[in-house]
Amino acid sequence: MSQGVEWAVHTLLNLAWLGTNDAVPTAALAASHDLSATYLNKQLQLLVKAELLSSAPGKRGGFRLTRPPESITMLDVVDAIEGRESLFRCAEIRQCGTLGSQSSAIDFTTSCAVKSSMARAEVAWREALASQTLADVKSAAEAHAPTLGSTVQRVLGRD
Repeated sequence: MSQGVEWAVHTLLNLAWLGTNDAVPTAALAASHDLSATYLNKQLQLLVKAELLSSAPGKRGGFRLTRPPESITMLDVVDAIEGRESLFRCAEIRQCGTLGSQSSAIDFTTSCAVKSSMARAEVAWREALASQTLADVKSAAEAHAPTLGSTVQRVLGRD
């Protein structure tokens, strides 16, 4: 998974802590974690395309949440950044090389056991992500660092 997912989640959390509908510029969001504004902007555009953020152009422009944190799941974020393709790509190597050519007794029309195992794991992972909202992560972060929300507001100039 790319670091874009981490960047996206933290940016969404920061916007949630601001608790306003004001647009926040990419430069401010990037500076708050010392990130590349160019690379972060690519992630933000993917979040806009997924309708998790909206963008406003111009001097007072930037990004804002389109939905409350309770309605944004971690799976929404991962899918927005990484896409919905399966993480595991089976190349059917069981049919290749010496082992493949000498396995005439094997029915290769049945699904590969490795592929099936990885698919079950991915379903469980995706279900776990779908069951966690941005609000859940925000609450967990606040339990660990109670002043984080006010720090975000101060750093992004919204206190």
